[in-house]
Parts: sequence; C-alpha cells; structure tokens
Amino acid sequence: MFAQANWVCLVLAALLIAIPASGTRYQANWESLDARPLPTWYDEAKFGIFVHWGVFSVPGFESEWFWWHWQGQNPPDTKCVKYMLDNYPPGFSYPDFAPQFHAQFFDPDDWADVFEASGAKYVVLTVLHPKDLYLAHVPGMWFWNWNSVDTGPHRDLVGDLAEAVRNRSLHYGLYNSLYEWFNPLYLADKKNNFTTQDFVLKKLLPELYDMVLSYKPELIWSDGDWEAPDTYWNSTEFLAWLYNDSPVKDVIVTNDRWGAGCYCKHGGYYNCADKYTPGELPKHKWEKCQSVDTQSWGYRRTMRLSELMDLPSIIQDLVQTVAMGGNYLLNVGPTPDGMIPPVFEERLRGIGAWLEVNGEAIYSSKPWRLQTENATVPVWYTSKYSSVFAVFMTKPTVYTFHLSEPITAESTTVTLLGNLEPLRWAPLHPRGLIILLPELPPTPAQAWILKLDGVK
Repeated sequence: MFAQANWVCLVLAALLIAIPASGTRYQANWESLDARPLPTWYDEAKFGIFVHWGVFSVPGFESEWFWWHWQGQNPPDTKCVKYMLDNYPPGFSYPDFAPQFHAQFFDPDDWADVFEASGAKYVVLTVLHPKDLYLAHVPGMWFWNWNSVDTGPHRDLVGDLAEAVRNRSLHYGLYNSLYEWFNPLYLADKKNNFTTQDFVLKKLLPELYDMVLSYKPELIWSDGDWEAPDTYWNSTEFLAWLYNDSPVKDVIVTNDRWGAGCYCKHGGYYNCADKYTPGELPKHKWEKCQSVDTQSWGYRRTMRLSELMDLPSIIQDLVQTVAMGGNYLLNVGPTPDGMIPPVFEERLRGIGAWLEVNGEAIYSSKPWRLQTENATVPVWYTSKYSSVFAVFMTKPTVYTFHLSEPITAESTTVTLLGNLEPLRWAPLHPRGLIILLPELPPTPAQAWILKLDGVK
C-alpha cells in the first residue's frame, strides 16, 4: 500500500514539480524530443569518468555480469559455476554477497580528488546495474530491501559521491538499467510479449522519477533497453517530463538507450554501442565509453596488467574520439571495500598530467575540416576558435615535421603546447608546411600537440 501511495505522489511530482517553462515544450514523441538542443556543458567537457560499482564487485570474477553468467544464461558459464562451487557453501545465493559489500573504505572526497586530478569534467556512477544492489534508498518501493542503505554499506552512496563531486565543480551523472534480469514483474511482462507494464509502472518509473528529484543528475546514462520497445518503457513520456518540468530540465543530458532500435537514432547524444568508434565524422554528438580493464567494467580480482589499457593507449583513444567530435567516458571499477585500485588511479592521474599541458586542444574543441592525416607521422586534428591543433603520438625520427593539410599565411605561428617559444616553419604549396621541431619533452603519455594560429 505504501509503495502504491508513494508512486502516486511521484506521478503528481512529475506533473507539478515546476511551473511550465516559457518557450519550447517538448512533446512525448521522438521528433520533438530529438529536436532539443544538447546543453552546451556536455560538448565542452569532452572527458568523463564512468564508475561501475556494486555487489558484483564482491565476487569480482569474470565481469559485472557475473550473476547472469552464473544463473541466468542457458547453459550457465562453467567458470562461474566452478568459482562458486570452489569458494562458497552450497545454497549460497547472489543476494548473500550483499552483506559483504561493506564499502568500509569508501571516501567520496578521495574519489572526487582522483577524478578532479584526472582532468575529467563529469562523473557517471552506476546507480543500478541489471538487478544489482541499488546504491541509494527509495523508501517504500522495495520488495526485499535491496539497496545500499538497508544492507551492505548502510549508506547512500549516490548522495555521498554527489556532494563530493559537485564540491569540485564536476558534473554528476547517473547510470540506470531499465531492465532487471530476475525481477518477477519484468519476467511476467516479458512473457506477455511486453503487452503489460507492471514492472515499468510499479518499479522502474517510480525509481527514475525519485532518482531525478532526489539527486538532480545532469546526465542520465540509460541502459538495458534492448529487449523491449521504447513504448514499453514509457521512454518518451519520461523524457518529455525530464526536458520540460524536472528540476534539471535546463542542464540534463541523456544518451540513446531508451528502447529497442533507439541506438544511434534517438536521444540526447549517441553511444551506439559499448566502445563504439565511428568510421567517419558523425553528424550527431556522440560518446565513446571505454574501460581501463579491457575485459570488464566492474572490478575483477583476476585482472592482469596485460589486460589493462596503458596511458599512451588511453590518450590516443581520447584524442581520436575528440577529433571525431565525441566525448570520452573512461571506466574504472572500484573494489567492494570502496577503493579505486592504485593501477586505475595511476592511469587517471597520468591523463590529468597530460591534460594540464595539452587540455587547450581538448576541452571545448571542435572537429577540424580534416580529422586525421599521415605525413611525417599519423596526426589527429582538433580546432578551437582560430587555432588548429595537430596531435601526434609517434615521436618523429627527424627534427623536420611535415603537415600536408593546413593552409598557411604570413601571419601563421606554430608552437608546441607546453613550450612558449614559436617554432620555425616554412610553407609548402599549394598547402601544408614543414616545421622545425625542438627536442620533444619526455611524457609518459607519448603524445605531443602543435598549435597553429593564423591558418586558413
């Protein structure tokens, strides 16, 4: 009864939370919703941190999909089955992991310090992975107290991190899975070919509205949509409220995972697929999500150094993504006791050190008329205002550096970011130039940037 009353209150809040904004009112259809301009902060930010954290961090085996691989897929993953037989007593269930998700060393200020030091401008935390522990509390909506306030850490992890992140002027986003692997309401709707919506109306939507009203995220990273159409999820109705009347209506950014067939087609910006890299410059704003651990998004006890992205690989991925007009969302998986593994922290701080010198070519940049060329070494281009930036990640074997595409003028100047002295250069015809490079400073990132001012 309490859950039903609370749902009614949330519906009323969804309708009455704000006085209708003047100007555009977005309708609950894709033509209208897709016409909404993307808030400018997102494109300017360029780089964010993804955090996959939950009960799946306790077994820390295979990936964050451990529960599904163990007990959901048919046949089950034999490695996961063996792991449980070898390490846990008979009858041990996935929810039995929850009390071991202590997060006893979780210090949101420490996390936020690392994220700020990385140079990231936004952070996205997994509030709910498919049927994993909800990292916050929604009173009266729980069938079995499956949230981080009532079990495990006994604290509001989402709220704690929100305060720390915002105190450092970083934008805060939340990941939420629409579907849940083992929820009986969802399974019943699925059995009915999604002609019923008990899961959506009684579980999903109350949580989504409460998440927005309670934490006021500036980004919602939706996932778990692909088994059902957007009409089942009531996606367009929720997004219309989000864009028109929610407390974050002017700043909220959303992705494209709102129903089967929405990928790369509908939403605020496009993810298209995990670790997506387009073959040519997209016409729509997009984001590449990538994980430092190439084998998993969540923490793994068995991860090896050879399975992790090194700093030069991360910087190259970041540069290529930004040159193609995308944002780069890099994932780390904390331990169940709330620590960011040192090897992840080392990568993040390394990115920040490189961006401290070279961020001018990344933040608020735009794709140039050409994204890449290969003259002396491969080069990726970005631009900002009247400046063009040429990023190269292979150290030339000679001191002369050839760029084929820029069109110079007598007033053109060339500098190496981090070095104030202008570089000597000579024009080529009909376009291009040869630059005399100085001794390149050593950098663990293995990437350097030339700034060209006054090119056409």
